[in-house]
Amino acid sequence: MSHKVYITNKQNTVKVPSGLRILIRRSCHAVLEFEKFEGPAEISVTFVDNAEIAELNAQYRNKPQPTDVLSFPLGENGQYDRNPETGAALLGDIVISLERAVEQAKLYGHSLQREVAFLTVHSMFHLLGYDHEAGGLEAVRMREKEEAALIQLGLPRTVSYSPDQV
Repeated sequence: MSHKVYITNKQNTVKVPSGLRILIRRSCHAVLEFEKFEGPAEISVTFVDNAEIAELNAQYRNKPQPTDVLSFPLGENGQYDRNPETGAALLGDIVISLERAVEQAKLYGHSLQREVAFLTVHSMFHLLGYDHEAGGLEAVRMREKEEAALIQLGLPRTVSYSPDQV
């Protein structure tokens, strides 16, 4: 299946590590595969800094502070607009604060790659209509799916290290 992930870097606070763009594409593909998404899809991922994501968070969620990731789904109830040239479903936009991702990776004691993969997977499920904001069973189901996709990527929540790897 031909999915397109468009990645744009609109920040200069954090150097984008090599391989991060490939990991984001793999993360998007893993979720679509896990969800058995039919047909081609297009997703936009944009890297921003804390200041820009705080502005977006204030504008769209009325929360004037930085957050790690924002999802802007273009579909509703499994119905998506289509790219007239390719026929691909336009799933939506993911905006990641790389600055915040670095902070959270340090806080949680894992790599930036693992953090960005989680944020991408999390947002992909939002683009596909999942929501955790109300809590309850839907939040639990979304978290289980996120973990399954991360395991598929080889990035489970808990990673054990032997002393010679540290």
